[in-house]
Amino acid sequence: MENKPDYLKVNQKTWNEKVDVHIGSDFYENELFLKGKSTLKDIELELLGDLSGKSVLHLQCHFGQDTISFARLGAKATGVDLSDKAIERAKEFNTQLGLDAEFVCCDIYDTPNHIDEKFDIVFTSYGTIGWLPDLDQWAKVVSHFLKPGGKFVMADFHPVVWMYDNDFKEVFYHYFNVEPIFEEETGTYADKQAEIENKTISWNHPISEILNALIQSGLELDQFNEFDYSPYNCFNKTEEFEPGKFRLAPFGNKIPMVYSILATKK
Repeated sequence: MENKPDYLKVNQKTWNEKVDVHIGSDFYENELFLKGKSTLKDIELELLGDLSGKSVLHLQCHFGQDTISFARLGAKATGVDLSDKAIERAKEFNTQLGLDAEFVCCDIYDTPNHIDEKFDIVFTSYGTIGWLPDLDQWAKVVSHFLKPGGKFVMADFHPVVWMYDNDFKEVFYHYFNVEPIFEEETGTYADKQAEIENKTISWNHPISEILNALIQSGLELDQFNEFDYSPYNCFNKTEEFEPGKFRLAPFGNKIPMVYSILATKK
């Protein structure tokens, strides 16, 4: 049998190295966040509705900005992430702000062994499922944590965007999930000049794979939306056509850049 690298170890190391760079970057505006700025975007806020008194499980929460934004909106928020360093920093910020969000470090697939409760809402957003090889298993975790009638809310970059090379000159990767993608790069989307080296293992998941995994795990699709912009300026060759809305200059509004999902546990 060929010796395959352990994707969890490889990706955890890279994300641990990114944490302090991201916290210090202009991209994450952490000082403004600590002063009260919400990091949640309109795309997901429209699907989330009123969060006061709701319990929210945030999968792949990085260093907790969105999780803490949920807590500020009156939710009982729990964030989960693979990076122990990110979770450590999330806990520090939560304490510093005097909030009651909780944070758990584990592999997403292993979350049911770390958290006992069920939630009103399960949430994930922007650059998450590409780090997971098996979406059926992921969707089972989502379903496991939802109360009956509970909502799953997701916003993420559209798989069409991941087909291109970094400068959007050619279709470089498969739209469909045919194989793991091994990459070595320097810098990070939040600071392209950062002197860090990233080794990553990721997977492209087409929309059909995402939706079918959720449907098969007992969720009912309420909304599927697509957007011709990104609320984050994290790609090369972007232009800001309205405040906080970014498109790829080579394509304008011709391709989808983000999608969102609202689903209910039957």
